[in-house]
Amino acid sequence: MHTSLPLMTSAAPSGLVALSHMGVIRAVGEDAISFLQGQLTQDVAQLGLSEARLAAFCNAKGRMQASFIVLKRSPEELLLVCSLDTLPATLKRLSMFVMRAKAKLSDASADFTLQGLTGDAVSSQGGDISHIWSRTDSAGSSLVVLPPADNIARALWCAPVGTTPPDLPAIELKQWQWLSVRSGVAMITQPIFEAFVPQMLNYESIGGVNFKKGCYPGQEVVARSQFRGTLKRRAYIVHADAELSVGQEVFHSADTEQPCGLVASAAPAPDGGFDAIVSIQTSATMDGQLTAVSASGPQLSVLPLPYPLLEDI
Repeated sequence: MHTSLPLMTSAAPSGLVALSHMGVIRAVGEDAISFLQGQLTQDVAQLGLSEARLAAFCNAKGRMQASFIVLKRSPEELLLVCSLDTLPATLKRLSMFVMRAKAKLSDASADFTLQGLTGDAVSSQGGDISHIWSRTDSAGSSLVVLPPADNIARALWCAPVGTTPPDLPAIELKQWQWLSVRSGVAMITQPIFEAFVPQMLNYESIGGVNFKKGCYPGQEVVARSQFRGTLKRRAYIVHADAELSVGQEVFHSADTEQPCGLVASAAPAPDGGFDAIVSIQTSATMDGQLTAVSASGPQLSVLPLPYPLLEDI
């Protein structure tokens, strides 16, 4: 799916950073595509070589166990870029379903270099910033344009180990993580394992769910949530003056005993405090005060999302 991006601002930080918190699962074999087609929320069978896609791997109840940026390197090889802390367990779970399929899954993190590019660096390396999830290949490397953050372009650079990364200024990992939060796209990490169905992190609105493809684990739950208008939780970007961390509970002043959501992603903001993606009950954004950890914890201010939400169908 291609979606137009806003133009970058001239003040956009530009550079590159090693994504040491990410890893790669490789799927190879003549059945690799058909196997993953039956496991992920995304249509990998229709995935072209000039694009990448966001996808989730769910349990039978539709709860996300992992999320990926999926790249198809050939008709018999796909790469699943995911959070390193979820990779071993995800690889084990996926491998259990291979059965007689002619597909082999492995941890290929040591075989690939993952870098994050920001700002003008994306277009300087050939990225088509007018289309998110577009992919540009060069000399064995792949550059995937990701959803932007505050009009700042972002991209994933994936290449075999030994490939020289682009000659660009270095940025800090915390800057990349902050931009990831501001993009409104949260990847599944271990603290939020099985905490959300895809729509609770807006995956249907950012290209992470295909409602026209065939079955996959949890598909009925995901589809029912969308088509019956039962979405009661969504992801929002928030700011706090205090530190926030993934997995913390979120509370609303209308009910100080029961949490209304969870922190899904968090990073320090350049101007102080922390920004985070929280998945909370939609009703909690109307009136009252949101806090993290407890009713007396850090106050949360809701910020605008950088993309429109897909309406319940």
